[in-house]
Amino acid sequence: MARKNLLADLNDIESNDEPGSVAPYAMRGASKSMIRSVNELAKQADAYLKGEQVVELDPDAIDVSFVSDRMEDDEEQYQELLKAIRERGQNTPILVRPHPTLDGRFMIVFGHRRVRVARQLGRKVRAVVKALDDKAHVIAQGQENSARANLTFIEKAMFAKRLEDMEYDRETICSALASNAAAVSKMISVVKRIPASIISKIGSAPAVGRERWVELSLLLGKKPDAPKELLADPEFDQLESNERFERLMAALNASRRPVRKVAAKPEVKTWAPSDKSVTVTLKRSGKGSTIALGAANGARFAEWISNNLGELYEAYKQSEKTTGD
Repeated sequence: MARKNLLADLNDIESNDEPGSVAPYAMRGASKSMIRSVNELAKQADAYLKGEQVVELDPDAIDVSFVSDRMEDDEEQYQELLKAIRERGQNTPILVRPHPTLDGRFMIVFGHRRVRVARQLGRKVRAVVKALDDKAHVIAQGQENSARANLTFIEKAMFAKRLEDMEYDRETICSALASNAAAVSKMISVVKRIPASIISKIGSAPAVGRERWVELSLLLGKKPDAPKELLADPEFDQLESNERFERLMAALNASRRPVRKVAAKPEVKTWAPSDKSVTVTLKRSGKGSTIALGAANGARFAEWISNNLGELYEAYKQSEKTTGD
C-alpha cells in the first residue's frame, strides 16, 4: 500500500490509521501517537518535505513561528551552519506556511536558523510552502526539532508549557514532543514550579537533564526567595549556562543545611600564689564549673581541699550572709 504524504492530512486528526501510514497524528489511543525512537522521528521529519515542490523565498517575507521552542541560539552551531551554507549552499529546505493573518507573508514551521543565515548572506531561502492550521503547525515544528535540533530538557518543557497555555490538549503536546503523557506532565510541572525569571536567568543548560531540573524545582518550591542575592550578582550572568544551574543548586542546598548553634566558650579564670607552687584553673560553662589544680603542690592542695570541704562550704555560706547584709 502506498504511504500517505505526511502533511497532506495533518489537519485531519481523525484520519484512518492504515497499515504503512506514517502520519503521527492519526491516533486511536495514546500509545499510537508516541514515536518510539529518534531515528523514527527523523524519518517523520524527512517525510514532511519529501516529494514537495521547493521554492525560493525572500527571507524578509518570512516571520518566526507563533510559538518558540528555543531559549537561545547556540552561536557556535550557528557559525558552523553559516559556513556550510556559504560554501555548499542550503541542502535542506525549510517548511513554512502562508501567514494566517498577513497576506503575502509566510510563517516558519521549522528552519529558523536557515532563514537567519539566508538573511545574513543576502540569499533566497529554499522552502516548502504548506497550508497548515495551528495544531498541525505545532506538531510538525515539535517533531522536527525533537529529531534535529537537540533541544534541552528545559527547552522542551518550556515548549510544552507554552502549548498548554495556548490550550492545546495533552495528546497534541505529546505528539509534538514525541513523549508520553507522564513525561510531558513532569516537564510542565517543573516549569510551573520554577519562576520563569529564574529559568531565563539560567538558560538552556544543555548538560542538565530531567531529574536535576526536577530537583531544582522542588528546592525552589520550598525556598522560593533563597536565590535572590545570587541571581542579582552581576558575576552570575557571566557564567556559562550549565554553571549557572550548578551554582544555583549549590546555593539552595547550602540554605537547606541546619544552622548549628555554636556553644559558648567556657569562662576561664586562673590563680596562683606568689611562689607559683600551685596553679588553680576555674572553668565555668552554663550552670557547671570545674577546678583544676596543678604545679608542684597542686596534688597536695587538692587533697587538703577535699579533706576540708565541710569547713570551706560553711565559710562560703557565711560569706553569702555577710554579702547579703
